[in-house]
Amino acid sequence: MFDLTDKVAVITGSSKGIGLSIAECMADAGAKVVISSRKQDVCESAAEKIRQKGGEALAIPCNISRKEELHKLIDETLAAWGRLDILVCNAAVNPYYGPMSKMSDEAYDKVMNSNVRSNFWLCNLAAPLMVEQGGGSIIIVSSIGGNQGSENLGVYGISKAADFALVRNLAVEWGPRGITANCIAPGLIKTDFSRALWENPKIATGVEDGTPVRRIGDPEDIGGVALFLASDAARYLTGQTLVVDGGVSIKEPA
Repeated sequence: MFDLTDKVAVITGSSKGIGLSIAECMADAGAKVVISSRKQDVCESAAEKIRQKGGEALAIPCNISRKEELHKLIDETLAAWGRLDILVCNAAVNPYYGPMSKMSDEAYDKVMNSNVRSNFWLCNLAAPLMVEQGGGSIIIVSSIGGNQGSENLGVYGISKAADFALVRNLAVEWGPRGITANCIAPGLIKTDFSRALWENPKIATGVEDGTPVRRIGDPEDIGGVALFLASDAARYLTGQTLVVDGGVSIKEPA
């Protein structure tokens, strides 16, 4: 049920952290995976790591904010492997930390364009290809920040809430043609992206104490969830957001 043999998966932001964990899990399950982030050398390094474990991986660099590079990502995937079964939109940015009232227009545009518009573009490129082969799975890695207000990550949270709405609409539009679309909303995960949070002793201790499982998440905690969503085990699940946060969002405030 969790077998992805001969499936082709494109994972953005997959040279490290959550994206790499997802790629490794899918490769272990038999998928051919495309590793993609902005720099060729780090993509190739991550792809080689998977190959050394016996998996099939291809490195295709891509800046998700550039539509022509998204086209190239899809075109090179098809040229190499002839199909696309699974799309994981994991790449995201957050160039600003502070109150929304102080955020520049440039920073706002960067967050919304990279975290929402690029996913919109890429899903619209991938979905018709999936239909041609009988269906597929779209997964967007969002954040529990999309469910919360924040004094310092407000616009980032807005962009992640938009991803929740995006998968609901993708599910309705493409479901009749065999495509499922779902979000994963992680809590705090130990990645370079969130390093400023989990390396802050006060924040880290607060998260650990306020989380029922009493720890900060690891990238591997997300990889298995993505594998589930891409597999036949989730074929009747679509338009949903799975919160993966160790229980922090269901616990009453201290």
